[in-house]
Amino acid sequence: MSADANGSSMQTLFSLIESPFHPDFSALYQKLGIAAERFDSARNLHRALQKQPPDFFVGEFIYGWGNNYAGANVSNLDVTLRSLQRFAPQAKMIVFMHPREEDHIGKLLELFPIHAVLQYPVSEQAMQAALQTPV
Repeated sequence: MSADANGSSMQTLFSLIESPFHPDFSALYQKLGIAAERFDSARNLHRALQKQPPDFFVGEFIYGWGNNYAGANVSNLDVTLRSLQRFAPQAKMIVFMHPREEDHIGKLLELFPIHAVLQYPVSEQAMQAALQTPV
């Protein structure tokens, strides 16, 4: 956690932006006093994770339809969520998904302790609720 000017600790959020659908909640994060970092590649996010574990992770669930995920993984997020469990076990994981992925999200929920699943279009109110709901 980083500290702000008053010495109180500021919460941090990492978001993995892998599609144009990912909403920009920068203003909301700022309003809630959360320092947000955006990553467009899982590799960069994993590198940052090892230096500083975030309080929140936001990513978009994309089911592995063609399963170029080698069978062991359910989706694009599996490797990142495993890294989070290892380097930031306290991080609240918030996942965005398209309604068409609804039949598959259960597989991810069986594997990982997801804090909130928000369906597109994600409203600012829904996002704020997910950020402020205790585990």
